[in-house]
Amino acid sequence: MVGEGASPGEPEEARAAVEAVFREERGLLLASLVRRFGDLDLAEEVTSEAIEAALRHWPAEGVPARPGAWLLTTARRKAVDRLRRDQAYAARLAVLQADAERAEVVADPAGHGELPDERLQLFFTCAHPALAAEDRTALTLRCLAGLTTPEVARAFLVPTATMAQRIVRAKKKIREARIPFRVPGPDELPERLPGVLQVVYSVFTEGYAASSGRSLQRLDLAEEALRLARILHRLLPDGREAAGLLALLLLVHARRAARTGPEGEPVLLEDQDRGLWDRAMIEEGRTLVVHALTGGPAGPYGVQAAIAALHDEAADVESTDWAQIVALYDVLLTLTPSPVVAVNRAVAVAMRDGPGAGLALLDGLGGEPRLRTYGPYAVARGDLLTRLGRDGEAAAAYREALELAGTEPERAALRRKLGEGPGGLAGG
Repeated sequence: MVGEGASPGEPEEARAAVEAVFREERGLLLASLVRRFGDLDLAEEVTSEAIEAALRHWPAEGVPARPGAWLLTTARRKAVDRLRRDQAYAARLAVLQADAERAEVVADPAGHGELPDERLQLFFTCAHPALAAEDRTALTLRCLAGLTTPEVARAFLVPTATMAQRIVRAKKKIREARIPFRVPGPDELPERLPGVLQVVYSVFTEGYAASSGRSLQRLDLAEEALRLARILHRLLPDGREAAGLLALLLLVHARRAARTGPEGEPVLLEDQDRGLWDRAMIEEGRTLVVHALTGGPAGPYGVQAAIAALHDEAADVESTDWAQIVALYDVLLTLTPSPVVAVNRAVAVAMRDGPGAGLALLDGLGGEPRLRTYGPYAVARGDLLTRLGRDGEAAAAYREALELAGTEPERAALRRKLGEGPGGLAGG
């Protein structure tokens, strides 16, 4: 089977080949196995065993011409062997398989792919509304992004043992609730797809602006989210919100090199070196925005992507089309009313109409309970108060933001703000 592939090489080369295949095809492999056997635990175990077998065979026999198919065949054989040895386990899986077959969706009917791409089914399983929100994200990172349990734990900044329990809990819920491994039908899809998109967006948000830790950005997480968004868009080529999500991530991630300074400190949009922005990524995002906004009412990710595109297209802050951005935030507020969206709109109004107009809107939101723990709200108030010359009130707002800041770069930036101005804001 493997003799028709590459010639045997050094063990390090073979290991690198296995890791490359595993990274790119793990989601495909796992989805195919879950579809066949109906059990995530079994699929993960035999996937790991197939990888171990590849590490033993490929250094001596060469990397196969179709490595993904080799891994799938090996994993299937190991699963069958396990089921033959454990009849009780086989009986339980038979029930799950019967459920899956009743809701069968044909994947890759023309047989063009090396493996049938059943990852979309796995996306919907991992993001099923019966699972807790944090479990959906953890399971998606584990099963579709291919992160190990310790890597997922680091993403959530929790101990590995805690994350392992969380993943076990999610798998148990899937098994006991007999959550089907399938793509929702046309009637269900509009209700279920936002949950899948939200999981990917949550991963990106943590990468774009880490909730805690020593770094402002977690580029590894942001790039994993971008990879997952690309997979979703490829699997749902006509999905306008899938296109909108990918566009949004591209347009925001394009600024990554300019968002932090030499010491990791945050750099505001108005101060960023736009020459560092990734123009190829911006162009790709702009093309996707057109798709996301064409053919019917826009969805929330498409609207957010359009806002990001206006920022990325402008030569500087002054020439940004703030009137259009405010109008888009008005649309977004009708689609997803939230105090966070209202804060962003108020900042855009301040850029269009002046700091006093923006501050009035922010102060009108002060009674929202969610904003009491939302650091960017306090930062926005501090910035507008500073622009209005109300340094004492600005200092109070920055101190509030400092208490809420999760990362050390954010705290350092706020301390610098408190030291700015004649006598320092801290003394106001």
